[in-house]
Amino acid sequence: MLLSIDWDAFSGTRELVFDAPIWGTRDRDSDRLEAWRERARKRGAQAESAGWAALDADFPLFPGWERLRAYAGVPAWITLSHADAWAWLERFPGEDVLNVDSHHDLVSFSGDGARLRPGNWAGLGLRAGLIRRYTCAYPAWHAGLPVAEGFDLARTWEELTPRLSPELAARVTLGRDLPWPEPSEVRALLLVQSPAWCSPAHDPALFALGRALQAIPLHAPLSRPWLPGD
Repeated sequence: MLLSIDWDAFSGTRELVFDAPIWGTRDRDSDRLEAWRERARKRGAQAESAGWAALDADFPLFPGWERLRAYAGVPAWITLSHADAWAWLERFPGEDVLNVDSHHDLVSFSGDGARLRPGNWAGLGLRAGLIRRYTCAYPAWHAGLPVAEGFDLARTWEELTPRLSPELAARVTLGRDLPWPEPSEVRALLLVQSPAWCSPAHDPALFALGRALQAIPLHAPLSRPWLPGD
């Protein structure tokens, strides 16, 4: 089994935060940094000299990520975006993949669906035979956030099924707050920053986790200090 961890499964949002990226955002440089600066400014970051900490009330780091330290010793990689996962899959072709994520990453609902992007890497991997069976494990906090994909799994399936062939759909499982595999069951781990969706206030925890796992960079995560030199 391969274990993929998108940091946005833990770096999330409270309910009714209408500028949260979970409502819909792209993966551009401006989404990765400037959009977060604007969110922090709206919350008084400059006036309070709080920097990224001004985001914490609306964009918390939910618990559960700490258990990933148990996978120390499993071959691990860290990267910027799930679009980088292709190179990781090619190292271990034909494995089952468990992806802990706030998004299923099976299809992109706009643009060229054949172009590799963070939102469709898993679907393309299934089609190419790089993934045998795929499970998306939504985080527990989705149960309290109606706008989230993992809130209503039946609704999410209804959105997906017109875009997946019956053969591919039979190889896909969606769940929420699923059991974690034992470290001995995991052949390799991928940790993904997803900076367009994850608060910069939580980057230090991500980087510390990457060091604990001795994760090898595929594409270096983005450093996002509040001020130059921080």
